[in-house]
Amino acid sequence: MNDTLAQALHPVRLFGAAALLGAGLIAGCGSDDAETQSIKVGTVAGPETDVMQVAKQIAKDEYNLEIEIVEFTDYVSPNAALADGSLDANAFQHEPYLNSMVEDRGYDFVIAGKTFVYPIGAYSERYDDISNVPDGATIALPNDPSNEGRSLILMHNEGLLELDDPENLEATPVDISDNPHDYEFREIEAAQLPRVLPDVDMAFINNTFAQPAGLSLDDALIKEGPESPYVNLIVTREDKQDDEAIQNLVKAYQSQAVIDKADELFKGAAVPGWE
Repeated sequence: MNDTLAQALHPVRLFGAAALLGAGLIAGCGSDDAETQSIKVGTVAGPETDVMQVAKQIAKDEYNLEIEIVEFTDYVSPNAALADGSLDANAFQHEPYLNSMVEDRGYDFVIAGKTFVYPIGAYSERYDDISNVPDGATIALPNDPSNEGRSLILMHNEGLLELDDPENLEATPVDISDNPHDYEFREIEAAQLPRVLPDVDMAFINNTFAQPAGLSLDDALIKEGPESPYVNLIVTREDKQDDEAIQNLVKAYQSQAVIDKADELFKGAAVPGWE
């Protein structure tokens, strides 16, 4: 090739290279925009996991976010897993319980969003009305720090006993100032309460574990109303609170499809806490 021809073709080569580079950059930008994010979210096994499955599909369809749901059977492990980095978020606890765990264990957690209020109820296989529960009855309580207090406060509000401080969300039986019915209390892990129900006169059971056991809130002898402050939360670590993936998880969860699924599963006993 002679010099004259080479000079004539040189601008063409430059233009072509620039065009290819530009196309590559555009393709690269498009690839980044379409990049799928992924996070791990902890739930408690049962209907709350079924609700999260709906949020998972919405997150994938609308936000290109892949959610891996990790199921637990207790209330302690999901926070331990979040703290050690095994999870990016969890969705199972209300704020009083979260606060007690943060204070007790020093977790660096923040609230990313709200989910539902799942009212707690007192169930019995022996009695169909709270007035029939006899003096000296054995009553099972969840043994986690806030749900035990939640149960005792509900009994206080029903006039069944008196607490030293009815505002103390972490009350235990030692905080009872007057027990006129001489109730005996058994402190049981929350997940085990449906199993011990036949062995006690009454047990306070969260909807998380009541519904899978075939217990309806309509059957509860006493129960919380919709004014309950115990709204459940999506929780993450402080270093992840501004992550787009966490924000999209919250958006996916706080959707009408999730409300509809919760209504189906909990028969109206799950109240959206973000509305």
